[in-house]
Amino acid sequence: MTERIDLSNLKPAQPRQERKRIGRGLGSGKGRYSGRGIKGQKSRAGSHKMTAGFEGGQMPIDMRLGKLRGNTSADARAIGPFRTYSQPVNLRDLEDRFEAGAEVTPDSLVAAGLLKNTKTDIKILASGDLTKKLVVSAHGFSKTARQKIEAAGGSIVWLKGEPEIRAPGARISKKKKKRKATAEAEEAGEVVESSEAEEASE
Repeated sequence: MTERIDLSNLKPAQPRQERKRIGRGLGSGKGRYSGRGIKGQKSRAGSHKMTAGFEGGQMPIDMRLGKLRGNTSADARAIGPFRTYSQPVNLRDLEDRFEAGAEVTPDSLVAAGLLKNTKTDIKILASGDLTKKLVVSAHGFSKTARQKIEAAGGSIVWLKGEPEIRAPGARISKKKKKRKATAEAEEAGEVVESSEAEEASE
């Protein structure tokens, strides 16, 4: 016979266990220290709000370990805080989306659906073959991609200027750059300002 349900015997289908109430006297089972132990940092209020990596006041591991130097200058942009990102575009995509004699620009790449927008730099890579004569404007080109474009009768346009080819690790100071520019201007017969000439003579 099924028991009649009323307010006297009503109970949930899933048994519930009440939470342990701490700090309610020694007879409660969690009185006196309330499960926190005796004194110390973790017995205090707010002790659970310590930052990640906190080690109880001793020197944290990220400060104890040695720091790796280098690879953070503007000359090492692939990694480090000066790193930049370029959107790759392959030659096979240009072959499929553009007609012979077309001018490939960041805007035309967006219109062709190869890029979402023109906010990032573009680098042309050599994956695939190119048989059409194209004028490709981009921020960077791989060596093989440049050769394939020129072999097909096309040309390239550097949007940020052609990068200087330097030996690995070599750095050119601002003074050397200015002296080089002054020497080139003098060879071309241009008039050089006195301040630049003085710096070149130093």
